Amino acid sequence: MARVAQARVECASLALALHETRRFVWDRLDDSVRERIVGWMSGIAGAWVPENNWVWFRAVTAAFLRSVGAAYRAEDIEYAIACTEQWYAGDGWYSDGAERTGELRAFDYYNGWALHFYPLWFCRIAGADAPAGLLDRYRGRLRRYLTDAQHLIGADGAPVMQGRSLTYRYAMLAPFWAGAVFDATPLEPGLTRRLASGVLRHFIRGGCFDGRGLQTIGWYHPFTPIRQGYSGPGSPYWSSKGFAGLVLPDDHPVWTATEQASAAQLGDVTVALAAPGWLVSSTAADGVVRVAAHGGDHSPTDLPALDDEVYARHGFSSHAAPQMTEQSRGAPLDSHVALLAGDGRPSHRRPATPLGVAGHTAASRHRAHWAAGTMPDRYGFDQQAQHWSVGPWVTTASVLRGGVEIRLCRVDPAMAEPQPELSADPGPWHLRVGGWAIAGDQPPRCIAVGAGVGVARGDGLSSALIGLRGLGAHGVVREDGANPLGRHSAIPWVATGEPVEFGEVYAAAVVLSGDPGALLRAAEVRVRVDRVDADGADVEVRWPDGTGDRVRLDAPGAF
Repeated sequence: MARVAQARVECASLALALHETRRFVWDRLDDSVRERIVGWMSGIAGAWVPENNWVWFRAVTAAFLRSVGAAYRAEDIEYAIACTEQWYAGDGWYSDGAERTGELRAFDYYNGWALHFYPLWFCRIAGADAPAGLLDRYRGRLRRYLTDAQHLIGADGAPVMQGRSLTYRYAMLAPFWAGAVFDATPLEPGLTRRLASGVLRHFIRGGCFDGRGLQTIGWYHPFTPIRQGYSGPGSPYWSSKGFAGLVLPDDHPVWTATEQASAAQLGDVTVALAAPGWLVSSTAADGVVRVAAHGGDHSPTDLPALDDEVYARHGFSSHAAPQMTEQSRGAPLDSHVALLAGDGRPSHRRPATPLGVAGHTAASRHRAHWAAGTMPDRYGFDQQAQHWSVGPWVTTASVLRGGVEIRLCRVDPAMAEPQPELSADPGPWHLRVGGWAIAGDQPPRCIAVGAGVGVARGDGLSSALIGLRGLGAHGVVREDGANPLGRHSAIPWVATGEPVEFGEVYAAAVVLSGDPGALLRAAEVRVRVDRVDADGADVEVRWPDGTGDRVRLDAPGAF
């Protein structure tokens, strides 16, 4: 326990298992065996854990030790409860810890399978010893979270690929089952089972079990770049959290009710998630879910950082995955907006400042920066640059309807000199917008998209970009072995032919769809800039059906 930090994670799962099987296992063990288990588990008391969901591994273990009459550390429980309150961002969403600056910027599936799951199971183990009102508080937050989380699963059961520990696969079902177990869900029982069965079916059909019937590091097939610094050969079996519903009796409505279609199957959905800063769109024609990400990117705001592909992309989806190689991490392209320096290197985005999400629009801003040499951090979670050069500010906005996103960009000069440890990149710069990566077992083919560029898979899923304003150059980048969804991947891009002009508005239609009609609609979108000045720009996006969205792109400091 003291030598291997990951053992503190597994300790909590053993505590859960021993609690749930108490009369079948724990109560039948010899006293000497129980003493050895308690002795080993006690090693987690007061042990160091990261300032994130790991605090609950200590607390759950402490609750189990208390339940069997063993010594425990009450401070471990109190600390986890206090941290969870600090990390609550509202609307059912937690940040997986607070960054150095105390801001809540770490949003991903850990909201559900750790930060909702473990606190509720702590209450289940603690019983009457849990603080008064805690169970109801956690139940209410999970109920609100599931209202949003149901929209992050495609019609075919494919979850949105975003955040760390993706190789845990269907562990992301844990909060849906917890909602049923704790009567903390707004979803009908038949819908809960439909989401769960759909996700499991998706991964089984995708080939997540190898020839030995084992799960490997990957998403479908083995794909080692998806692992984190803490991943091991057994890590895929954290997917067991996706079976938490098996504690429910066989006559529970979640088993007896008829399965119901999900929202992604029934019609087009657009949802603005204010806490994480996500704009979500799903379309019934192809079952695809898209997230325009303008919220927390799991990075403190006081220093530049390399873009982590599972947090810092402009878009995430149920049917497209980020590229995951050292090359793509150092030179991001897919679902990305970058300024290209004189030597062609693309800028990074983290940390980005959320500017708001509502209706069909979301926006954020970042100062473009370039890394010179990188090194892994002490935990292997991320990489940090040894030196940074910084450039101008880049403001981006997404206007998302159906399978089409209109991505708006404005570049403004930095009015202050960089910090002493940073240097200024002199420019000039070109602006580049990268589209969704399409991946499959066969190389995606290029398709005609009017004045733009696109790629498509054999099943019809396509990614396309159309330059609508100031983005006349375009092309496609192909890679092998870079994407967890298939061996071959391709990414379309558009860019400025000339260096960017400060204050100018650039626009592109970004499409991810299995519906050919989405490409036709994207080509008919019109972008009109009503006013541009030093304070910002007023932009109108006019859709083919006559509806419109108005967006204000403020310049830095113009608030």
